Amino acid sequence: MKTPTSQTLTLDTQGYTKHAMQIASPNFDDRPDNCAVDMIVIHNISLPPKQYGGNGIIELFTNCLNPKEHPYYAEIHTATVSSHFLIRRDGALIQFVSCSKRAWHAGVSHWQGRERCNDFSVGIELEGCDFEAFEHAQYKTLNSLIQSLKINYPIQHIVGHSDIAPGRKTDPGPFFDWDKVTDKEN
Repeated sequence: MKTPTSQTLTLDTQGYTKHAMQIASPNFDDRPDNCAVDMIVIHNISLPPKQYGGNGIIELFTNCLNPKEHPYYAEIHTATVSSHFLIRRDGALIQFVSCSKRAWHAGVSHWQGRERCNDFSVGIELEGCDFEAFEHAQYKTLNSLIQSLKINYPIQHIVGHSDIAPGRKTDPGPFFDWDKVTDKEN
């Protein structure tokens, strides 16, 4: 799949982009009425841990993870989680949930006095971990996606999972380079 650029990545009125591979996750629901999407939450994920390129993330987000395939999967295979987007190491973009729906990516979370960050955020997973740098292609896709989201939603905050769930989450981790996020503020 070709890495999207800021000139090509757009969202339709249903909250999908044709520039992503679409893989539907059942792990979503409706956002609360009159709740503006004004935050982007950046995560990292690799399944199995510290391994890239397999189908583990897709299987987790679609409730198809085989607990016998890896010891770590036995611990997490019953989790019902998702994210709106996954950016692979090569910059390829996968969309699991419409941006108009609430994906289940943040868990127990709070930001500036507001609880339940899933209600008002878009979750973006980067294929990676806390222990190594992310790829240039991932930042390129991430910046294109952020630009598109800002065109479609009143985005005010771009944060890491660790910012909204301190003490519980560490991602996107110390190797995520916030200086490479070109559109951090409005």
